[in-house]
Amino acid sequence: MESLPKIIAVIGPTASGKSARAVALAKELNGEVISVDSRQVYRTLDIGTEKTSFEEMAGIPHHLIDIREPEETYSAGDFVQDAEALITDMHARGITPILAGGTHFYFEALLYGLPPSLANPLLRTELEKLSADELFTELQTKDSRRAERIDPKNKRRLVRALEIIAEHGSVPERTTTESKYDVEWVIIDPSKEELRPRIDARLQQALDRGLVDEVRAVRARVGDARLNEFGLEYRIIGEYLREERSEASLLPALSTKLWHYARHQKAWLRKLSV
Repeated sequence: MESLPKIIAVIGPTASGKSARAVALAKELNGEVISVDSRQVYRTLDIGTEKTSFEEMAGIPHHLIDIREPEETYSAGDFVQDAEALITDMHARGITPILAGGTHFYFEALLYGLPPSLANPLLRTELEKLSADELFTELQTKDSRRAERIDPKNKRRLVRALEIIAEHGSVPERTTTESKYDVEWVIIDPSKEELRPRIDARLQQALDRGLVDEVRAVRARVGDARLNEFGLEYRIIGEYLREERSEASLLPALSTKLWHYARHQKAWLRKLSV
C-alpha cells in the first residue's frame, strides 16, 4: 500500500505561539511554512491578524500570506488547491511541509475534503440582500448545528451555508474520515492561566502598534460589511470607528471575545486527542 504524503501541522489557540514553533521546526527539519489562516492571505491586514513579520520568518519561506487584496475573496476551496500544490512541490524538492495556523476549517477541508454543493446564483442574490443578523437567524432555524460553528457576523460564510442547506437540507457532515495526508500534529495548548494574559498582552501591543489606524484604512477601502468578515478585531474596532462604542471599551471587549474564540479552538484541539 502506497504511503500517504507526510505533513506537519502546528495548531493551537490564538496567542499560543504557533508561528514561532513552525519556524523552529522548519529550521530543524529543512521545512517551509504554509500559513493556514483565512485572514493572513490578505495584504494590509497585518497587525490585526498578527501576521508573521519578515524578521520573525528568520529566512524560512512562508506561503499563502499576502496573496490577495482585501477587496478580493479567498475560499476554503482556494486554500485546498493552493496548499495541495505547495505540498506536492515541497515533497518533490525534499522539503518538509509545515502547516501552521488557527483556521481549523481549512485544515479539515485539506485533509478530508469539502462538502459537495453547487452554487445557486439566484438564491445568493436574494440572501445577500439580508443583514448578517437576519442570515444568522435563518441559519439557526434551518441548521442549528452549523449555526453553533459559524461566525454570526461573517455574511459571506452565512450566505454560503444557506446555499448548501437549500441544496442538501442541512450542511452535510463530511463522510470521509481518512486523511489524504500522513499528519504529524504538533499541538500547543497553554492553560487558561497562561493563555489569557498572553491574549491581553498581544492585544495591548497590537493597539500600541496602530491597530485602530490599520482598521480605519481597511474600512475606507472595503466598507463595513466586508470589514466585519475579517474577524473580531476588525469588527469591534469598526464599531468604535462608527461611534457605536468607546475607545476605552476596545481592550476589554476584544479580550473577552478573543478568549471566547480561543475556548472554541481549544475544544477543537480536544477532539484530536479523543
